[in-house]
Amino acid sequence: MNFVECHEEPIHIPGYIQSFGYLIGIDAESYLITFFSENIRDIFTIENKESLFDKKITDLPESFQSIIESDIYKSLDTFTRRENETYFDKIFIKGTEYHFSVFRNGGQIFLEFETVLENPDKRISNKYDNFYVIDNAQDIWDQLLSTLSKIVNYDRMMIYKFMTDGSGKVIAEKRDDNMQSYLGLHYPETDIPKQARALYMKKRKRIFSNVYSETVPILSKTKQNIDLTFTASRGMSPIHGQYIKNSGASSSFSISIIIDDKLWGLVTCQNSESKHIDLEDRVQAGIFTALASNAYSSFKTKKELEYRMDLNEKSAYLKTEFLKQNSLFDSLVQNRIEIKDLAEADGLAIISDENIVRTGATPPHAIIEKIVKWAYENTNKSIYVNRSFLKEYGENLGLDKDSAGIIIYFIDRTKNEMLIWFRKEFDEHIQWAGNPEKKTDVFFHNGEEKKMVSPRTSFEVFKENIKGNSKRWSSRNTSGVQAIRDVILETSHKQYNTIKQLNDQLKKVNEELDSFSYTISHDLGTPLTVMKLNAQMLLANFDKSEKEKNKLKSIIEEIDNMAEMMHDVLQLSRAKHSEIELESLPTVHTIRKISENAKMTFESPKSEIIIKNCPEVLADKTMLHQVFLNVINNAVKYSSDQDHPRVEIEGIENNETIVYRISDNGIGIPEEEKHKMFKIFNRMDNAKKFKGNGIGLSIVHRIMKRIGGNVDYESNKDGTSFLLTFKKP
Repeated sequence: MNFVECHEEPIHIPGYIQSFGYLIGIDAESYLITFFSENIRDIFTIENKESLFDKKITDLPESFQSIIESDIYKSLDTFTRRENETYFDKIFIKGTEYHFSVFRNGGQIFLEFETVLENPDKRISNKYDNFYVIDNAQDIWDQLLSTLSKIVNYDRMMIYKFMTDGSGKVIAEKRDDNMQSYLGLHYPETDIPKQARALYMKKRKRIFSNVYSETVPILSKTKQNIDLTFTASRGMSPIHGQYIKNSGASSSFSISIIIDDKLWGLVTCQNSESKHIDLEDRVQAGIFTALASNAYSSFKTKKELEYRMDLNEKSAYLKTEFLKQNSLFDSLVQNRIEIKDLAEADGLAIISDENIVRTGATPPHAIIEKIVKWAYENTNKSIYVNRSFLKEYGENLGLDKDSAGIIIYFIDRTKNEMLIWFRKEFDEHIQWAGNPEKKTDVFFHNGEEKKMVSPRTSFEVFKENIKGNSKRWSSRNTSGVQAIRDVILETSHKQYNTIKQLNDQLKKVNEELDSFSYTISHDLGTPLTVMKLNAQMLLANFDKSEKEKNKLKSIIEEIDNMAEMMHDVLQLSRAKHSEIELESLPTVHTIRKISENAKMTFESPKSEIIIKNCPEVLADKTMLHQVFLNVINNAVKYSSDQDHPRVEIEGIENNETIVYRISDNGIGIPEEEKHKMFKIFNRMDNAKKFKGNGIGLSIVHRIMKRIGGNVDYESNKDGTSFLLTFKKP
């Protein structure tokens, strides 16, 4: 097979093993031999290799007696019940001790052998808890390399961590003094392609004893490829072999670092001379690597727990502070420093409608507006995270170095409420272990020409400068943003419940006040009438001085005022509670009748009342009369003191509404007293010389709301215009 791309190479079925191993494959059901490595004649007495096919191990006791007598083979069915689980034993073959390993993969049982080697330099103790007393991530990996050096002792030993994009970085190193350091160097994703990473998850220890030694072919009964994924002596790919040669090494050994069931990294070892590690030492190195991985995982869990506790404490503080404010926007602005710091950002922008509040290092106001528009058009996520925002959108949006990285949180899209965290551009320099460009080479293997991608021709440091990025947003940063989101949602919910309770209480109080107003206005009518009649009778039969008579007249006048006020309060209550029936109603007759009566009521015969177009409106008949009565009466009353009092009434159609403008040239409404409009019992200071009780406009306001309309006004020193907006019939 010819390969051009590293990731296309089927490295799990190379068709050969390394020379330190010996392999026999048997059918999992029949136990018949189906394949074997060509070199098994070196350790077993076999006259004719081809005669092994379709024979059982037990059929050839003169060749395989040591296998037949082994404990593993005697209980082979038990040991191969679970797939891809390897069991180990030691046996003697022709006086030499061998490691004997057995596992089942698919329909095949693999019997693997390699010579037992003594390791006189091994200086390892049985103390396995050293890693768990270390309270620093870097120290854990340094301790692992120190421990492994006492077992395998390669010229160079490294901890290689995978990045999120598949590339890697050397984060710890132990090497001979005469060797160049690789610490901190990055390696492209293609150095360890995806199929190699997949194999590292399955087979966690891989050794390449001698890159210059000849490989040993697998002889098979069929042409079917043999899956050697779990075989310890599996032959390495030519690309990997060339990679090691290019690096100046002759041997390599790797152990997977698995954390949270993911390939976090590798222990990678290289030796300038060929080097084989005994199987037991490789297993022990794997155990220590697993212990270090667990210790690192525990360390990260402990740190994560500490972070979570701190985050919960800060969130609780923010909740308390948020509830002190009257609005969400005020809460965000008052706590903007804490919100910025929770995401470890350089700057923060708080957006609410047209308002933008900035803190820390942020782009200008105009740029933030562009980012807000971009966010609405380009993302549907509630939280958007990007460390390369400047690199990807800088030119189109006119971004600067303060907006290289952003996190956007949409609080409420309908209200244009969001938070944007910013990070400055990070001057990032990546040092690669050699120029990552690849070359395609031609080589010969077993007389066959093959092509391959040579991953390295030089391991000299190659520096790459990357612009337009910020420092990476970590999971902690996004957790901080999510915590702020939860605070906003929780406090908004609490504020909503508080407001709802207050509204319910206010509604109940208003209902009680309306009921009280109705009762008082209705029930006090009779005693007031009796009081007035008695006062009038006293006045008719009173023969005292004119001064005393005026006092009685004053009593009668105040009784009339009180009766009128109570009548108006009753009308206000009815305006809220009366049943209404909306219908198309003519207005001109009602307006003319009210206008003529107003001139008599306020003794202003000289008032000029101009009635123009009066279109029909959608309203309740009784309530319509109440509205025009109060507004026209006010217009006539407050202009009656003018030399030429004038009132103009006109209705205009406006799309789906009818707007009546009732204008006068009276006293006007002072700007500083506008807040009193439509409030019950409130009267303008300049109106107090006119008779009134401050209820009429409250009645108008309530009625117009009930019938689906609105009341507003315009006023200046030349007079006032009231605008009554009705629904068009």
